[in-house]
Amino acid sequence: MLDKPLRDRRAERREATRVEIVEAAWEVARERGLAAMTLKEVAERIGMRAPSLYGHYASRTAIIDAMFGQAWAQFREVADATFASLPTPPREALLAVARSYFEFAVADVVRHQLMDTAAVPGFEPSPEAYAPSVAVMDLLMGLLHRLGLTDPDDRDIFTALVGAMVEQQLANDPGGDRWRRLLPRAIDMYADHTGLPGPALQGTP
Repeated sequence: MLDKPLRDRRAERREATRVEIVEAAWEVARERGLAAMTLKEVAERIGMRAPSLYGHYASRTAIIDAMFGQAWAQFREVADATFASLPTPPREALLAVARSYFEFAVADVVRHQLMDTAAVPGFEPSPEAYAPSVAVMDLLMGLLHRLGLTDPDDRDIFTALVGAMVEQQLANDPGGDRWRRLLPRAIDMYADHTGLPGPALQGTP
């Protein structure tokens, strides 16, 4: 019988603490805003002193970087599931993609701000944290290309359109469905402009 590998309990505890720190950072950010989040508040949330955090994350920026990576990794899972079961009609496929991002974004305003806005001035994610977002964009670009949308401007317009719908929803009807209901119409307008075949989506629930 083969011996089971020894567990590295110290590494497990360290990783658990890192996870706890990031979760505490999200809590503080959701209460006070990303820009106002401090190491002191994060440390207090988990019963540590601020200097003790440096044993796990070198700086406030490092914690934000971990949050960014976690957020995009979470959406990567959503995107993978969405793209694995896309409907065949091109417009319906685009609507499914748009809705998956829209719902994820409006579900957590602070997470969305970190992922897609300059909520933390001067912050640039590390390559490791940025990798899940690149993977998501690769999925999207692959789909658009398969649908015949090979013009880079058409691709940019699609991402800008969906992003704008999210921002309108969050700014003008938080918790409602005003812009959510308009997604099929917006995708139809985009599809008409780019010559994407029907059937039309208007009236889609």
